[in-house]
Amino acid sequence: MKTLYNEPHQSLFIVENKANQIVARKHFIKQSIINFFFCLEGDALFDFGVHYQRAISHQKNYFFFNPEKDLSFTLKLSPHCKMVFLTISLEKLHELFIDDPLPFLKPENITQKFYDERAIPPNLSLELNQLFEIQLSDNASKLYYKGKILELLALYFSTKKPDTENCPFLKDQQMVSKIKNAKDYLLKNIEKAPTIKQLSKYATVNEYQLKTGFKEIYGKTIYSFLIEQKMNKARLLFDTKKFRVSEVAYQIGYSNTSHFIATFRKKFGLTPKKYLMAKN
Repeated sequence: MKTLYNEPHQSLFIVENKANQIVARKHFIKQSIINFFFCLEGDALFDFGVHYQRAISHQKNYFFFNPEKDLSFTLKLSPHCKMVFLTISLEKLHELFIDDPLPFLKPENITQKFYDERAIPPNLSLELNQLFEIQLSDNASKLYYKGKILELLALYFSTKKPDTENCPFLKDQQMVSKIKNAKDYLLKNIEKAPTIKQLSKYATVNEYQLKTGFKEIYGKTIYSFLIEQKMNKARLLFDTKKFRVSEVAYQIGYSNTSHFIATFRKKFGLTPKKYLMAKN
C-alpha cells in the first residue's frame, strides 16, 4: 500500500497487487470515519471473520460508515487487483456539505450505519487511475492530493441516479441496458465518435429515447459527456509526458488542433501548453 496523503481528518491510499497470487492485508475502519474503497481492476474480498464476507469487483465502489464501533477485517486482493482507499472524518465531510447536507449527515440519521455500493462512473474512474500514473515533487504532492480528495468526493456525491418516476423509458430495464451499451460503444470509439444517428442505430433505440434516457442516467447530454471524456483522456495522455499537443488532439479525434486547445482551456482553465509546463 502506498500512502499519498495522510492527515488526521482525511487520507488517500493506493494499493496494487502485482503478484500472481492472492495477497491479504489487515485493515481497520475507525468509528465515525467514512471509508471509500474503489476497485479499478481485478477484485477483492472483505473478510470480517467467519460470520461475514463481502466481495468487491472490477469498477465497483463501496462506501462504509459505522458510528457505533471500530471494525477490523482482512482485505484479500486478487492477482493484478488495483484499488484506491479514501477516508474522511464525519466532522470534515459535514463541513464540506454544511449548506446541502447528505442524507446520512442529517441530524436524524447521524447515529445510523450507512453502506452504499455502486458502479464507478467513467469520469471518476479516470481521476482514480491518474493516481497511479502521476509523478510530483514533494513540495507539490501534498497540495495536489489534498485537492484530489475534494475532487473525488465532489464527483462521487454528484453522481446522478436515474429518476424512474419521471422518465418512462427507464422503467424498462431493456431500454436501460441498451442506453448503457450505447455509452460503452461511445467510450470505445472516442477518437472517432459516432453521430447520434449512428449511436441510435447501434443501440437499436430511436434518437429521442437515446438522448432522453442518456441524460437521465448520466446527468448530461451525449455531446457534453463525450467532450468531458475526451478532455479527461487528453489530460491523462499529457500526464505521461510522451505526446505533443497535436498528437493528443489527433488521438482523441480532433483534426483541428486550435479547436482542441480552446476546448481544453474551457474545461481546465489553462491551455495544453501551460498544463504541460506546470508538470515539469
